[in-house]
Amino acid sequence: MASRKKPKSRVEPRFDDAPKRKRSAGLTATEDDRAAPPRRKKPAVKRKASGARKPKKKTARSRRARLGLTGLIGGLVYWSFIMAIWGGVAVAGVVAWYGAQMPSATTWEIPDRPPNVKIVAVNGSLVANRGATGGEALGIHQMSPYIPQAVVAIEDRRFYSHFGVDPIGLARAMVANVMAGRLVQGGSTLTQQLAKNMFLSPDRTVGRKVQEVLLAVWLESKYTKNQILEMYLNRVYFGSGAYGVEAASRRYFSKSARDVTLPEAALLAGLLKAPSRLSPARNPHLAEERAQIVLAAMREQGIVTDSEMTAALTRPATRAAAYWTGSENYVADAVMEELPELIGEIRQDVIVDTTVDLVLQKFGENAIRNLIATEGESRKVGQGALVSIDNTGAVRAMVGGYDYANSQFDRSTEAKRQPGSAFKPFVYVTALEQGMTPDSVRNDAPVKIGKWSPENYGGKYLGPVTLETALSKSLNSVAAQLIMEVGAGNVVKTAARMGIHSKLEPNASLALGTSEVTLMELTSAYVPFANGGYRADPYVIRRVTTLDGKVLYEHTADNMSRAISPGVAGMMNRMMSKTVTEGTARAARFDHPAAGKTGTSQKSRDAWFVGYTANLTTGVWFGNDDGSPTNKVTGGSLPAQAWKAFMVEAHEGVPVARLPGYRRNTVTPAARPAAPREDVPMSQNVFPPKPDRTPTASTGAPRPKVGVGQNDGGGRTVLDILLGR
Repeated sequence: MASRKKPKSRVEPRFDDAPKRKRSAGLTATEDDRAAPPRRKKPAVKRKASGARKPKKKTARSRRARLGLTGLIGGLVYWSFIMAIWGGVAVAGVVAWYGAQMPSATTWEIPDRPPNVKIVAVNGSLVANRGATGGEALGIHQMSPYIPQAVVAIEDRRFYSHFGVDPIGLARAMVANVMAGRLVQGGSTLTQQLAKNMFLSPDRTVGRKVQEVLLAVWLESKYTKNQILEMYLNRVYFGSGAYGVEAASRRYFSKSARDVTLPEAALLAGLLKAPSRLSPARNPHLAEERAQIVLAAMREQGIVTDSEMTAALTRPATRAAAYWTGSENYVADAVMEELPELIGEIRQDVIVDTTVDLVLQKFGENAIRNLIATEGESRKVGQGALVSIDNTGAVRAMVGGYDYANSQFDRSTEAKRQPGSAFKPFVYVTALEQGMTPDSVRNDAPVKIGKWSPENYGGKYLGPVTLETALSKSLNSVAAQLIMEVGAGNVVKTAARMGIHSKLEPNASLALGTSEVTLMELTSAYVPFANGGYRADPYVIRRVTTLDGKVLYEHTADNMSRAISPGVAGMMNRMMSKTVTEGTARAARFDHPAAGKTGTSQKSRDAWFVGYTANLTTGVWFGNDDGSPTNKVTGGSLPAQAWKAFMVEAHEGVPVARLPGYRRNTVTPAARPAAPREDVPMSQNVFPPKPDRTPTASTGAPRPKVGVGQNDGGGRTVLDILLGR
């Protein structure tokens, strides 16, 4: 039997064992075709020189840190974006909420500026501005260019580039406030301040601030930059009661905003930060320090040069008075009190033409102030007043007290005092109307009327005297006898007919002026003596017009009526002229024919002199507000002296004229004074205005003469010229 062969070992098929030539021809598989690719050996790394350091291997921790920082930054960006979106939504919601509480933007309108009352004198010069603003509105082209420049420089330097809100300025203010730890800067623009002043309350709330921004944007969309700045300057508060740049300029510099200089403009602009605290009337040093800051800001922004700034620093603005000063303010107050009765509620700017002559006003103010300054302490007198009226009733001067800054109470129109013997002319007029004459004789001796026994001043009696002498010497006993003869009731009627409207007690003591009257009414009641017998109720307001010339009120001649006959006026002029030449008012005598009557109340509490020429009737009073006695001040002393000082100045250049109605013992009738005519200038209707010898505030040039000295009638009165006599 044949032997078995040993079996060969099993050989597995391998694709790589095939010859290359066969693999190329048939189906082959590579390592990539395998289910698990074989592990490859890392290539050998060549060793570097023994001196070189191996690079550090990046660890997993460093990779995680890098990835964490990147993620943190990305998260911050993401959440910041989300917060910004929600912040914007919140702001939009707040704006929408507070904006919804406001009226529709289509109904928004600029509120009317509070009306201003411009009060002017007889020659057109400014007496005062009154109203909530205290000054007229000026166009930005009318005011000094330094004013808007200074305000923009210190308050809102990017005013002409922002849209009503200044983000840069707001951010700067926030940083400054945070650094200081308190509120040191505000981020509001001029437009925002205007919006707040016109529409909103001063409350510091989020809602008000949002509304302020909305209104500021609306203002910028509706008005030009210059219009916004103009509205702002005419409404903003400058301290000391002055609203608007014109009022502030008048208040602090006594000039128009048209004429403000660079240092003055800097002072005004500086006030806006804290008007009350920085007011030069209250703290001139702080006001000047702030003005220097404004000048520095203007120089920094290139608005002024170094030389202009240096000149401004060497000529600082003058110090302002603490309060409104000047007796013309008594006139302005009287106008404002009467104006509503003439035109009703004041709804727009108006111009009030008055009868007052500011030159005469200053003469009257000086006459009162000078005497009180020199003799007030020794004579124990603290107040005085003066009123001057022409023959038509026009008030030419009205001084209500010694100093308006210290007391605004008007003693010429509001204070009622006992006139003393200054009331006697009404007793004598009644006696003349009942048939007596200046030559009628009465016995000057002690008399007793019931329980009343009037005595003459000094206790002296002259025996039989004429009425002319009795009046010129102011004999009390004769006046008491006359009122008993003619009747106290008739004297009351005579006084009322001539212009006294205060209540008078019809008793015997009325002859000595025991019933109280005001200086204005007593002075006006003497006007019939000066104009030939016509009552002329006093008036200050001549015309009221709007800015476009519409006449709202105009004075007419219905204030004049026959009060006494020409004969009685002539006889009274004869008697009272002797009071000035020989009687108790000799201190009032000057180079024009004049007449009048002195008056002194008990214990010299009140001292009066009311006198007149053919042109003016002027009354003067001295005394104390508390009614305390003076040191023997009589009507023939301080009042007569003040009257003369005023009348001498008032009649400078005015021709000498006789008193009407009586000449060389012959009574001549006097015609009714002519009423002012619309086509005749005021200077020809009334006592001619005095020439203003001071430069005007707006031009600096002297004012031309108006009327004074133009009368060449050879002794004729202004009334004669008006009537063609």
